[in-house]
Amino acid sequence: MSYETMRLDVQGGIAALTFTKAETGNPINGSFCRDLYDVAVDLSERSDVRAVLIRAEGRAFGYGGDIAGFLPRLDELPRLMKQWTGDFHTGILRLQRLDAPIVVAVHGVCAGGMVALAAGADFVLASDRARFVSAYSGIGLACDGGASLSLVHRMGRNHTRRFLILNETWDAAAAAEAGLVDEVLEGDEALAARAEELAHRIAAGPTRAIGEIRRLLRLSGEVPAEAQMEAEAQAMARAAATADAREGITAFAQKRQPVFTGK
Repeated sequence: MSYETMRLDVQGGIAALTFTKAETGNPINGSFCRDLYDVAVDLSERSDVRAVLIRAEGRAFGYGGDIAGFLPRLDELPRLMKQWTGDFHTGILRLQRLDAPIVVAVHGVCAGGMVALAAGADFVLASDRARFVSAYSGIGLACDGGASLSLVHRMGRNHTRRFLILNETWDAAAAAEAGLVDEVLEGDEALAARAEELAHRIAAGPTRAIGEIRRLLRLSGEVPAEAQMEAEAQAMARAAATADAREGITAFAQKRQPVFTGK
């Protein structure tokens, strides 16, 4: 499918999702939210996707909400927020529920809902010139995109509270120290290369077992220990039934590297 604000290329098990509205800073608006929803549905229907790589064209990863689009529609903004977040949130949730892990490569400014989207990924890589901007309270808005979940999961309530309420801006080093970023790379070229490398490494793994791990980690802390451990037992049983489990166990016994197929 074709999308208005982003491009999806699937090759070698990697779904590369690129935000393409470089001239306007990849804003989050109705078109972006609808495209993200459609992309998530499309990816959920594919059996060949084993890693997702999210990146952006232009000088910024994304400026967050489309302020220019908000201004002429202030009276209808509450309705628009409900409409847009319906697509935005469902798209994010469906991406997070894929078996395929998500790698995000952040360069330039990453603000508001784009921070939330990035924080919900499995691996967040950033250029040393990247800046993470809370933005929400600076324009009198609350947070969206799962920020109150993904930021807390990544860096705890105290860092999240300060970042969101005080409308802070962090450089890549500060974001890494807080736990928002996993790796900081020197320059955009190094960022792109490392993101590709990591996506390829993930895509070569046992995709269905990794999907079970992803879901267990997201469940952690939300249910009692007994329910979490039963979920682990059920996930282990499902993983044990895969061809990749048979290959992994056999390869270990034969003292060779396993060749996983994602099945």
